[in-house]
Amino acid sequence: LDRGHPVTAVDRDIGQARMAEGAELIAADLEDGSPWPLEGRRFAAVVVANYLWRPLFPRLRRSLGDGGVLLYETFALGNEAFGRPRNPDHLLGRGELLRLAEGLTVVAYQDGIEAGRKVVQCICAVNGPGPLALP
Repeated sequence: LDRGHPVTAVDRDIGQARMAEGAELIAADLEDGSPWPLEGRRFAAVVVANYLWRPLFPRLRRSLGDGGVLLYETFALGNEAFGRPRNPDHLLGRGELLRLAEGLTVVAYQDGIEAGRKVVQCICAVNGPGPLALP
């Protein structure tokens, strides 16, 4: 927002959201089968942190505009040694984030222990050829 970019946030409890003034907040439970609250909208960037609902990935990809960037980080298998989440349903398997981002151009990817306190996978992927593509 400080740089003039619009921000839209989706959470099931927006009362707990700490967003800058001017951000659009949408209350939606993405896991209960309700309609996708962003249908038909395209974004320059989609950012997801510490959240995993695998059925959401096709919708995230469709929400990226041409050249749009997906930034995604969440917990992976092995995190159970450090704390929560421990449930395998909430942990990415090896290379799973790469597979979920299939069809996007991966710019950066990480899978491993972060700061000695959690196991995560992170990806930066572009909808389209990406900034490093050759003609």
